[in-house]
Amino acid sequence: MKVALRELKLKDRGVFEKHLRFSQHELSVYAFENIYIWRGLFEIRWALIAGALCVFFKDAIGCFLYLAPLCRKMPQGGLQKIFSVMDMYNKNPAFSHIENIEEADLAAFPPDTYRIKAKGVEFVCKRTDLAGLKGDAFKSKRWAANYFTSHTDRIEYVTYTDALKAACLRLYEEWATGRRQDHTDPLYRAMLEDNYSALQVLLKDFRHFKFLGRVVKIGGRVQAFTFAFPLTQKTLCVAYEIANLDYKGLAQFMFRQLCRELSEYEYINIMDDSGLESLRQVKLSYRPLRCAPSFIVTRYHG
Repeated sequence: MKVALRELKLKDRGVFEKHLRFSQHELSVYAFENIYIWRGLFEIRWALIAGALCVFFKDAIGCFLYLAPLCRKMPQGGLQKIFSVMDMYNKNPAFSHIENIEEADLAAFPPDTYRIKAKGVEFVCKRTDLAGLKGDAFKSKRWAANYFTSHTDRIEYVTYTDALKAACLRLYEEWATGRRQDHTDPLYRAMLEDNYSALQVLLKDFRHFKFLGRVVKIGGRVQAFTFAFPLTQKTLCVAYEIANLDYKGLAQFMFRQLCRELSEYEYINIMDDSGLESLRQVKLSYRPLRCAPSFIVTRYHG
């Protein structure tokens, strides 16, 4: 099946947001921001196939669908058409797959044709819990945030502007260098590089996104930053939270400030653990209200 795939551009936001609004979503990939920023790592192409907006990620390995086809209802034969497009780009059709399927959409994939595999979960927290850090469950994080404020002078919590771009990139590089020294896991190190690439895209086109950026300066120097984006009217996703680890409690302070400030949101999605147990434990320490699962769908062969 011949389908013209379009290169993803900023001007495509309107058509994407129209299709993203067809359903309520819990996973962070269902936002234009969290699709576009990965263009440094993948060729991102899209097309309307059988009435569904389909987002294809391509690299040297092959082509896959980054998230479920976006439509009100998939017509008969629609999925077969979408997989046939991926097959055109993949030497091995077994590589053709759809990632980041939400639990509510699994019924669209008949079990006699499609294999469903759990990918991971994203951790969704109640914002008021993170803004207050009350009770024994948050004792250590409350202590850390309070320690930072009581032991640090000249703290500024400010809104990100383009003038802070170079300082934020430099801080990430310094932070990542320290993380690489402490973690030899190849997966973790690859994640550091991938996230740096996405951060560069985010900051380059920041004014075109709905990202909210906050920065903590100490003595006039950028020592922490966070970037988040709205997924729904009730849910905010935190994409980045980077802090100079030399300042005890800085990360906890910044996160608490963000959650206190953005009181219009009910939930905070703190993203997934990238398959890393250490990161999973950090996410769980924020006592998530629920875990939103994601799935990968492939076809049965042979």
